[in-house]
Amino acid sequence: MKEIRLPFVDQLNKALQESKPLIQIVLGPRQVGKTTGILQLSKQATDPRYAYYSADGDIARPQDWLLERWYAVKSDKEKEVLIIDEIQNIENWSPLVKKLWDEQRLEKRFLKLVLLGSSSLDIQKGLEESLAGRFQVHNVFHWSFQESNKAYGISFDEYLLYGGYPGAYRFIKDREKWLSYMKNSIVDAVIGKDILNQVRVRSPALFRQAYDIAMLYACQEISYTKLLGQLQDKGNTDLVKYYLNHYEGAFLLRSLFKYSKKHHLKRSSSPKILPMCPALYSINLDADLNQEELGRSFESIVGAALCRLPGRLYYWRERNQEVDFIYQEGKKLVAIEVKYNSRKESKGLGAFKNKYPSAKILLINKDNFLDMEALLADY
Repeated sequence: MKEIRLPFVDQLNKALQESKPLIQIVLGPRQVGKTTGILQLSKQATDPRYAYYSADGDIARPQDWLLERWYAVKSDKEKEVLIIDEIQNIENWSPLVKKLWDEQRLEKRFLKLVLLGSSSLDIQKGLEESLAGRFQVHNVFHWSFQESNKAYGISFDEYLLYGGYPGAYRFIKDREKWLSYMKNSIVDAVIGKDILNQVRVRSPALFRQAYDIAMLYACQEISYTKLLGQLQDKGNTDLVKYYLNHYEGAFLLRSLFKYSKKHHLKRSSSPKILPMCPALYSINLDADLNQEELGRSFESIVGAALCRLPGRLYYWRERNQEVDFIYQEGKKLVAIEVKYNSRKESKGLGAFKNKYPSAKILLINKDNFLDMEALLADY
């Protein structure tokens, strides 16, 4: 393995050079390098200016756990930065952080604070309710093909099956071990710790079943009613929306909505399920994908890359015409068709262009997807 430095590390380092920076929030999935990046930043934890603690565990930490560490580090004149990992595991953490942060504004000793988390919804709620105007967010993503290839020598074909979680790459020569690692260390941990420890659901088994069903429809439009119909329980479409919202908050998938100039029609459309990396799709198929499924895996790679960009992402369909992705950033509107193989038709691009003449069209394939960000920037 060749060590690489993820982009958020340098961004965070720059922010911490300020004398009194905002609270630094690092958000991203489990097992993608947030903690490793922090240790790179603090020179493998040997730099005396940094104090790192993790609140990870099977039970929630009381507020006293954070208070003890805050005051211990605050009283150590060598320390400049307090880092708390998995902050969402501390009970009612955001009002306490607000109280401690605001108190030190009147003190000569200023302690810089970095909070890491793998539960976007829980942390976002805390930020909005208590810490408005006090924080800066750094997003960390699943590993791209470029990062995986550079650090681990992962080939494109391997990435289509196993890509996204670097900790699992050592098992790709043994499919059973890879599947076990992904299930136990990634999916079960995310659902059990990052979601079910934070929110109440009536049936955890049903909640997990809904995730498996959603992933079977990766890169496809599916109605809430159809998803609900496959669950082994009674409910309504609000229940399915609630479930999908929490999967998205835990960085497992993204629900894309149909593009329309009318905002209310976007949110009322059936979602298109986008896995946030190939591994999350492949695991439900035992990492044994046919050509059509490989095409969906490739589409998930392109979609995940587009989600990193500042614009908004949709899909489009009208009758039997459809476009894989619609990227909108300000007045920029780009219709993007993904072609894993030459057999896939792209008539939807022309139909979209006829309906929205100002739109640009872009065809992404295996040869040019690495240059996708540059291609979009040219429009």
